[in-house]
Amino acid sequence: MSILGRREFIRHAMALGLGPSALALLLEGCGRSREGDPAPGGDLGPIEDRLHVYNWSDYIAPDTITGFEREFGVRVSYDTYESSEELLAKLQAGASGYDVVFPSTYIVAALVGTEIAMPLVTRYLPNLGNLAPFVRGLAHDPELTHTVPWLWGTTGIAYRADLVGAAPTSWGTFQDPRRRGKMTMLDDMRDVLGSWLRYRGRSLNSVVPAELEAAKRDAIAAKANLRAFVSAPVKSQLISGDVQLAQLWNGDAAQARREQPEIRFALPEEGGTLWIDSMVVPRSAPHKRAAHEFINYALRPEVGAAIAAATGYGTPNQAAMALLPDPVPFPTERELARLEIQNDLGRASELWDRTWTEVKSA
Repeated sequence: MSILGRREFIRHAMALGLGPSALALLLEGCGRSREGDPAPGGDLGPIEDRLHVYNWSDYIAPDTITGFEREFGVRVSYDTYESSEELLAKLQAGASGYDVVFPSTYIVAALVGTEIAMPLVTRYLPNLGNLAPFVRGLAHDPELTHTVPWLWGTTGIAYRADLVGAAPTSWGTFQDPRRRGKMTMLDDMRDVLGSWLRYRGRSLNSVVPAELEAAKRDAIAAKANLRAFVSAPVKSQLISGDVQLAQLWNGDAAQARREQPEIRFALPEEGGTLWIDSMVVPRSAPHKRAAHEFINYALRPEVGAAIAAATGYGTPNQAAMALLPDPVPFPTERELARLEIQNDLGRASELWDRTWTEVKSA
């Protein structure tokens, strides 16, 4: 299948409601290698004078981009998105201007399977050795052939201690009508349905229809009490007190706490998501050498430490940990027992998409 034909196929498949994981299955094996890809020790030529970065919002240190521009003489344009699905849809629709993107674990399979992600040229990444063993050998990219970890974190409950009191201990908190209109959950299919699967003692990667049906019922019951399903804007709502409890990522909660010290973060007893976002270079990237130089720059201990300090998330850079006054420690074995990484859903992605649509429309 040609690249043009593949993109047309993806557009039609998405129009029919086919999810990202199902697309990856249909194209399984196609992204593992392709004629014309540079070898791990290949040559990408001289560094270009431009770089286009597409990242999550509030997910970088203030001086990361300016420091890179100053040292390498590269002008960087920087765009942001609010969900992995937004990123995937834009790339699958044919957006070809981005050089570095930051997908979560379960999106990586779709980017590789659809030949969107290129294999990395490791000769330009000598700082890979700074990565901790914790982020190596994971199912989504065990050999780090297509991805370099950027940041990691967990999904739990952020709350205003002055308004709520004791820390919430369960996802069931969102079904309590006493705080109706004062709570939010993320506008994120995997995190919301995953939390209700964990609430019932199930895997957040479940593909069992009956278990997803129960998660849907729980999500709809919670929805009656929610102000909204919302992601980035909830930080300002927590700070103002308009929202008292919010499903949120731990780093976002840490960012909000800098402005409102009463904001706390709790991992429910049922557990939650452990996620890792990574740097990926699309095959369509117009500035591949600059992209690799940026990734290697981000892997420097001092740069990685600054990114973690600014965002409140955990750094996968073991060499950066010693430079942080208050680093997010790597998960212990006990914590890992309560956490799960989101996996690719395979053919069940359609069932998940349909279930989430039913929650949102209820």
